[in-house]
Amino acid sequence: MTPTLRRKLEALAERREELERLLSDPGVVADNDRFRKYSREFSQLEPVTIALTEEAKAKRDLAAAEALRDDSEMRELAEEEIASAQARLLQLEDELALLLVPKDPRDDSDLFLEVRAGTGGDEAAIFAGDLFRMYARYAERQGWKVEVESESPGEHGGYKEIVAKISGRGAFSRFKFESGTHRVQRVPETESQGRIHTSAATVAIIPDDDAVEEIVINPADLKVDTFRSSGAGGQHVNKTESAIRITHIPSGLVVENQTARSQHANREHAMKRLKAQLLEAERSKQAAAQAESRKLQVGSGDRSQRIRTYNFPQGRITDHRVEGLTLYDLPNILQGGLDELLERLSREHQADELARLTEAA
Repeated sequence: MTPTLRRKLEALAERREELERLLSDPGVVADNDRFRKYSREFSQLEPVTIALTEEAKAKRDLAAAEALRDDSEMRELAEEEIASAQARLLQLEDELALLLVPKDPRDDSDLFLEVRAGTGGDEAAIFAGDLFRMYARYAERQGWKVEVESESPGEHGGYKEIVAKISGRGAFSRFKFESGTHRVQRVPETESQGRIHTSAATVAIIPDDDAVEEIVINPADLKVDTFRSSGAGGQHVNKTESAIRITHIPSGLVVENQTARSQHANREHAMKRLKAQLLEAERSKQAAAQAESRKLQVGSGDRSQRIRTYNFPQGRITDHRVEGLTLYDLPNILQGGLDELLERLSREHQADELARLTEAA
């Protein structure tokens, strides 16, 4: 580890000690906002403190073992303990380096999931449905809440478009690398010749974080339409024009919400999603300007990039952003078994960020 990275770790340890003092200050305790902010920061720094404590212990163990080398009776045991302590120190150095990777403040946020059929007609809509169910099943396994906000069913199954809100701690951190074009290769049920077709669907992951509330939209920039819902929700939503479509004229963004019983609730949900999209569009511009070389565009909503292929004949899923990331576990993945895939993407991102951090040091 470079001296610069080491100094950054020491600065984090000192900051945690400072926070410990601040959290016992009566003035801070009386201020709910400051106390909450400092408590969150204190908690985030705890892994650094634990790892540094473990590292100090491993260094003491190494020094004690090296002191036994001169004792002929203890030399063999000392060599084993030295090897063990050195291996532990290398492991801790890797862990400490990763802890220096800046935490994405949006990681614990809820998110909006948008899946749309791309090229491929009916088969693309069916595939969009497969993707939505894959994400929904994974979310349900995590105990997260999935609420469909708008949907446009395909004529032969699946969806031309479906938008859902996924709520749960850490939801964005798991899904943030999913934005982009997903391609499927399989034989459609309607294909009489048994030929493999290629279709595509696009996915956008948009965080719903605290910054969304700060977005101010000029009402004059909005065009609001009402219509009868075609989605789920019972008979009521089909009898009244409770569904809302909002067009943001300057950007051309269009959002719909049709699943709540009241027009007011649908408008509120639609406005929140519109703000989230506008905020993410601005963040994406900044991210693209600052990190053109990133392999994983974090939550950028960039749907032009082909990120993954789902090959049904071979039971294979390949992520094109990470060399060698091919899994022959397609049926399980489509049932929501995404952990291995998402973990690989997360580790790749961490390695990418760590390399950048080391270069900067």
